Amino acid sequence: MQTSQREAISIDVGVRLRELREARNVSMRGLATASGLSANALSMIERGKTSPSVSTLYKLADALGVPITAFFGGENSKHQVVFVKSDERVRVPFSRGVWEGLGGEQFSGRVEPFILTLESGASSGPHNMVHSGHEFVFCLRGRLEYQVESRFFELETGDSLLFAAQLQHRWRNPGGTVANALILLSGFSEGEEPHAMHWRKVE
Repeated sequence: MQTSQREAISIDVGVRLRELREARNVSMRGLATASGLSANALSMIERGKTSPSVSTLYKLADALGVPITAFFGGENSKHQVVFVKSDERVRVPFSRGVWEGLGGEQFSGRVEPFILTLESGASSGPHNMVHSGHEFVFCLRGRLEYQVESRFFELETGDSLLFAAQLQHRWRNPGGTVANALILLSGFSEGEEPHAMHWRKVE
């Protein structure tokens, strides 16, 4: 391995959450009310005592009025061409998994690709997700179960799934091994930021 090779950037979600909350002058209690989470749960996340689920990250992003990729780090300038070396991906850890950005947070177009790495039993959390545009899923390794509305799809290595993202959906790794999936979000409304999806909690 080349000694000059850089390690991928790993984002501390708790630190980023505190930065985003304080930058918007939102109190812990205020964020708890807006997100539907307890102040104690938020405190645990900010202090790095627990990792949030993906659905929790969505709820926090929605409550703070920021895109989910705000947890990737600071504000990024947008470019028409984005090249990301494999060792320079931004990684956001969450409960039992890792979310790796593939340049969508820097791209000026209406597309956002990323990779999910999921431990056995990992899931997007207890709540469904909805957002604008379309969602494409390609299973790179292991097994991945997607629920779209009332239908269930079990993806194995090489399988793919494409659906309208305003449909309620969630996912989990039902297998006994780690799963990897390439996910591509696209088709945002004209004028939207490329990663400014409208994630909302669905009861």
